[in-house]
Amino acid sequence: MVSIDSIRTPILADLEAFDEFVRDHFSSDGRLMSEMIAHVLSSRGKGVRPIIVLLSSILTSSANNRQWVEGERNCTMRTYLAATMVEMLHTVSLIHDDVIDNSDQRRGRPSVNALWQSRNAVVLGDYLLARTMSLGMESAQYDLVSHIIGSVATLCEGEVLQSQHATDMDTSRQDYLEIIYKKTASLISISASAGAVSVMAAREDVQRMRRFGEALGMAFQIQDDILDYSRSAQTGKPSNNDLREGKITLPLIEVLEQCSSAEREQLLSKLRQCKTDESAVDYIQNVVESTGGLALAARSMRKYVDRATSILAEYDDSPYRAALVNLCAYVTERDR
Repeated sequence: MVSIDSIRTPILADLEAFDEFVRDHFSSDGRLMSEMIAHVLSSRGKGVRPIIVLLSSILTSSANNRQWVEGERNCTMRTYLAATMVEMLHTVSLIHDDVIDNSDQRRGRPSVNALWQSRNAVVLGDYLLARTMSLGMESAQYDLVSHIIGSVATLCEGEVLQSQHATDMDTSRQDYLEIIYKKTASLISISASAGAVSVMAAREDVQRMRRFGEALGMAFQIQDDILDYSRSAQTGKPSNNDLREGKITLPLIEVLEQCSSAEREQLLSKLRQCKTDESAVDYIQNVVESTGGLALAARSMRKYVDRATSILAEYDDSPYRAALVNLCAYVTERDR
């Protein structure tokens, strides 16, 4: 199984420089704001998006044919800026997501809203967004800022679209694909293309990396939705958070598309009960498992992964291309 550490190996020095860049540019004089920022920065996840920015920048750079030397910093400050912007936009979206969903945990730690209440969490998210945009403008890298900033509106549209369909319980396959593109794939797509923009790569490379990131992002979110139905090795139980929130994701869509009208109405009726009735959650879980919903969703996910890896095949072999190929494999193999 591919590990995230093996993917990080070719850019370890650059990731260290990126972390320094983030720490140097995100702070506050106020005690409470400083505490919240420190908590968020120490709770960051695997760093998939900055990894993509850094690898993409080196892969598409005119200097990508030089011999890779372990420990060397290959990226420029412009690329660290791009990685910082996409990572902080992602961080802001998670802070606001936790407020919207009233989640009290994020990556196994208390969420900002659980520790400091929702009103402070919203202000923190707004502050980080404003600081990110300010950092971009102060750098005078206007092409990079312009390339990345549009993703904010797309993320917001995706959140509202998901809420709308969760309320109406009418999510079709096309609706679902639009939601996951806007909520997840759009920012991963921007991460990949921003890496190319940061080194002033050819327009063809920027577009190619955008398509790569979009395919990878779609696969990433589908796998997330599959994992929500997958039984934990520790507990033997799935988390089923999406069902409790009334979300119709691809494993359930695969089942609904095979159902008769009566069976579909039965499933949707159960879905309406999931917020308060665990037996309804168990019912839908068992139907999705027994009718092949997970396998069909996994097949769709692998098609996106195949699309992403085929785009990478257009580049010469290098440690950076290999790391991105391994990232595609990691998406399909990860269990959380």
